[in-house]
Formats: sequence, structure tokens, C-alpha cells
Amino acid sequence: MYKAMVDPRVSRLAKLIVEYCVSVRRGDEVLVGAGFEALPLIRELYREVVVHGGYPLIVSIHDEVLDEIFYRYAPDYLLDYISPIEEEIVKRINVRIRILSPSHTKHLIGVEPERIKKRNKARFNLTKIFLERSAKKELRWNVTAYPTRALAQEAGMSIMDYEDFVYRAVMVDRDDPVKAWIEKAREQQRIVDFLNKVSELRYEGPGIDLVLRVDGRKWINDDGKYNMPGGEVFSAPIEDSVEGYVVFDYPAIWRGVEVEGVKLVFRKGVVVEASARRGGEFLKKMLETDEGARRLGEIAFGLNYGITRFTKEILFDEKIGGTIHMALGAAYPETGGLNKSSIHWDMIKDMRKHRVYADGDLVYENGRFIKEIL
Repeated sequence: MYKAMVDPRVSRLAKLIVEYCVSVRRGDEVLVGAGFEALPLIRELYREVVVHGGYPLIVSIHDEVLDEIFYRYAPDYLLDYISPIEEEIVKRINVRIRILSPSHTKHLIGVEPERIKKRNKARFNLTKIFLERSAKKELRWNVTAYPTRALAQEAGMSIMDYEDFVYRAVMVDRDDPVKAWIEKAREQQRIVDFLNKVSELRYEGPGIDLVLRVDGRKWINDDGKYNMPGGEVFSAPIEDSVEGYVVFDYPAIWRGVEVEGVKLVFRKGVVVEASARRGGEFLKKMLETDEGARRLGEIAFGLNYGITRFTKEILFDEKIGGTIHMALGAAYPETGGLNKSSIHWDMIKDMRKHRVYADGDLVYENGRFIKEIL
């Protein structure tokens, strides 16, 4: 009875995450976090985890109103407080699955940026533990999305169209999603293998003139194991190597707060000038979060050409085929990046009229890697 009521694409997504993305096995302690609208997927995930021998330690269902209440009423000492229980969970869980499923996408719009900055800084150690355990393969994790009305509205789509968009992006509209992602992984690995031999990248075109070094850094194939959908390759630049400027075409969104027309100027790896058409004060506050917030922790190429539109949800938008994104703040340790910060803020640029050079040679043009390197 219950199974008959579930959209088969939801069941396939749960199976894809548990079997392919995080490979739940006997004895794994699993944390699932989601908004309440994702209950159909939570139930399917719970079932798949148990079937595969994992123990669903915590199912954390949160509501955006609770976040707003916390930021609105918490005294300063609570903004600085981190529960030792929460820290212990991050240290000990084997698998974390996070389902983006908000009922409201701008719930923190009325919160003072200084309070958000303070809370981000307090959570720095949790971020550090999470990234280090991930790099050591002690913690397997995945972030996916459930098509809520709020996300559909934000994307400017009907709920049914948005459901189709989401399930197409994660390829659970196909009979064998795992096979499709394995093929995508092979395609992206060829690009990773090439980039791992590169020392310098130069980005040129409207709104960007930027050079950076990546020698000794490792490029990672996002084939859906960490994010579902996958569809990018990413690394971290040498921290003091970034020179030039970039203007991001799409709004940069941090927990529902939109900053439009972000322009960053780098000297010796540090943001020395920052401006925006809208939200400039918030941008500057975020850059003051900590020392690492003014440096790039990630550079990436979006390679999922099945995602063709901007939706204001970074999980999809950073994978748009023909884009790049760069993140201010924490680097992923597995890339060899050394930048540390309590933030990791992705910003996206359309590269469909641009070029990228690797060690002086043209390797990427009009939103795609040239055939010679594939």
C-alpha cells in the first residue's frame, strides 16, 4: 500500500543515494537531515538504509522558522555555542545524507549579517572536522534535493515542471540511473586526468581576466558521489596565486540572501576589492568572517549539460554545462587546498563566450573543453 503511493522516481533516488552515492553497508551509522516536505524521500531513504544493514542514527527534520527564531532571539553566547553532542556526532557518524527541501528559501533575509557571521565563525571547527574526515574517507556524505514548492517557485517553474527538472537532472527518470552515472563518471575522468597535469589556468572573456596556479593540486571528479546531481570537476588554487578579476553573472546566494553582480579583484590570492549591484554590504560582511573568507578555496567547471537553466539552488546551478564556479572560503582537503574558513560560498560565471588556457594552450572554448583533450 505504502509503496504504491510513492512516485517511483523518489524510490529510485533513494536507492541511487544509498547504493551508489554513499554505499551504505552493514554497521554504518547514518544521519539524514531534511525539511519536512521531503518526508516521502526520508521514508524511502530510511527503508533503503535499513535494507542495506545501516543504522539510521538520526533523522533530523528541520523547519526554516526554527532557524529564524534562533537568529532572532539567541543571545550572543548561544551564537558562539557549539554542542559537544553535535561535535561528537560529526566525529563518529559514517554517513551523512542531506536533502535540500526548504519550505522557504529566504528565511534569514531579515537577520543581521553580523549575527550570521558570528554563527558561521563559531561552527568553524565542525566544518574542519567534517572536511578532514571526508578527505580521509572516514565519512561518506551526499547532498541531494527534493522538489518542494519553495524551490519550484524560486526557479520560476510550476511544481510539476520542477519535479521533472529535478528527477531528470539526477537521471532517475531512466531505467538504470546507476549505469548513467557510471558513464558520466568516465567522461569526466578524462578531463580530470588532463587537468591533473596542468600548472596554470588563465580565464579570459567578458567579465573575467584571471590567472591562477594549480600545480600539485588534485582535481576531483564529482560523479554524484558527493552531490546528486553530480556533473563538475573541481580543485583548489595555490592560495597566493590568484591574480585578476571576475564578475559573476548569476546571483551569489548564501542561505537565502542574494547578492547580485558580484565583482572580485584578487592580488596575491586575496580579495582586495569587492562590489555588487545589490547586497554589497552583506558581501563585505561575509568577507570579514575570517582570514580564509577572502581567498578562493575551490575552482570548478560545470559539466552537466542536462541542466540548462539557473534555478537559484547551487546544487544544480554550479553544475550547469558551460559555466565555471569559484568558492570563497574553505578548500576541500582532498584537493590539496590549504585554505581554511567557516564559509564556503560558491559563485557562478557563464563561460559560453569565453576561453580558458592551460599552460598557455587553449583547452576550453564557448563553454566546453575542446575535443583534443577528451
